[in-house]
Order: sequence, then structure tokens, then C-alpha cells
Amino acid sequence: MDNLDTNSRLHQESPFKGKTGLRRLINAVGYSIEGFKAAYRHEDAFRQEVFLAIFLIPLAFYLEHQPIHRVLMVGSILLVLIVELLNSAVEAVVDRVSIERHELAKRAKDIGSAAVFIALLNVVVIWTLLIAA
Repeated sequence: MDNLDTNSRLHQESPFKGKTGLRRLINAVGYSIEGFKAAYRHEDAFRQEVFLAIFLIPLAFYLEHQPIHRVLMVGSILLVLIVELLNSAVEAVVDRVSIERHELAKRAKDIGSAAVFIALLNVVVIWTLLIAA
């Protein structure tokens, strides 16, 4: 295999791309559902954060009567779930590439973990500031 053949294959669009309109939307919803299922099935941290959300989101509506406060409280919880999903995706890709210990793999996983930590810290700060106000 020559360099040109390898280079063209590296820059080739995915064969899964190209769907448009309603078909693309239906596929996207299906892929998202599969992603939620996979994260819930394989990621302990995601399951824990889902249970936290199931508890905290109704609590936000109970504790706060101002709509903007509710939005901030619920949004901060949803942000944790979003960041955890992205972190889990990074970890899965890193593990797919290689399970050998490598400094860049460790760095990618640690940075993803730090992002989740900041999102959780964001929940604590927002909830503390709004409840104490």
C-alpha cells in the first residue's frame, strides 16, 4: 500500500455520513438512545450521576420558586451528565486505540476526569449560592 492510498483513506468521509432530513433525525435519536443505554450499562459514574439527577432535579423545583434559579439548578445537573458522557466517550476511544499505559492516554483520561470534577463543583457552587440567597 503506497502513501497516497493511505492518505486518501485517512481523509475519507465516514460511510455512515450522508443521511439528510427526517432520516438523519431519526437515526440521530436512535444513536443517542443507544449512547444513553451504553453509558448507563457500562459506566458506574454515569449511573451514579443519573441517580443524583433523579433526586436533585425535583428538589430544585421544591426548593426554588424563581424560574431562573430552577433553570440554573437543573442546568448545572444536566451539565454534569453531558460532561460525563463526553468523558466516557474519550475513555472508550482511548481504550479502543490501545490498552497499553501511555502518557498521552493518561493525560486524556485525567483531563476528562477534571472536566467532570469541575462540572460537579459547578453544581455545588450554584446550589449553595442559590439556597443561601
